[in-house]
Amino acid sequence: MNIAVFCSGNGTNLQAIIDSQKKGYIKADIKLVVSDTPDCYAVTRAKDAGIKIFVVERKNFKTKKAFEADILKALKKENIGLIVLAGYMRMLSGDFIASYENKIMNIHPALLPSFKGIHGIKDAFEYGVKITGATTHFVTLDMDAGPIILQSSVKVTEDDTEETLAEAVHEEEHKIYPRAIQLFVEGKLKIEGRKVRILE
Repeated sequence: MNIAVFCSGNGTNLQAIIDSQKKGYIKADIKLVVSDTPDCYAVTRAKDAGIKIFVVERKNFKTKKAFEADILKALKKENIGLIVLAGYMRMLSGDFIASYENKIMNIHPALLPSFKGIHGIKDAFEYGVKITGATTHFVTLDMDAGPIILQSSVKVTEDDTEETLAEAVHEEEHKIYPRAIQLFVEGKLKIEGRKVRILE
């Protein structure tokens, strides 16, 4: 199976996916890294790993539809079977999601459905929760609302700062995202309404 990873930032989850694939844990090809930010470090990580990069900036297109059409063209050219969002900071349109229905995955730095949005760690920390974590889920039109694949919890200690909590959450992300991807590759994820059954 061919995978495309979408990134906008540092690319730590991308690196975890690359490392897992190189170790043979993810038995699929990372064929393409798509980024809307030309100078983000994720692009450097992809170059270092010898992965094809497709940089596409929204400002170069009159409409979101045209922007996404260009991405879809690149995905079809590489015969992509799974899209993995790894710090991609743009909302996908309904038409784009429909083109890869149940074939787009995301990672969120909180235990969904709590603390949706781009500040999951900060919001959980400031709320004073005792347990937070990371969630992998399929992507739907509503943000951070798709069927949950895997979750991993992180205990919030009295000594934690937002920064130390972020490190702990990211560590769990780097464990469960490769696992979720490999489960998909093996055909072991079955969506039943809001639930995802893991087939053994």
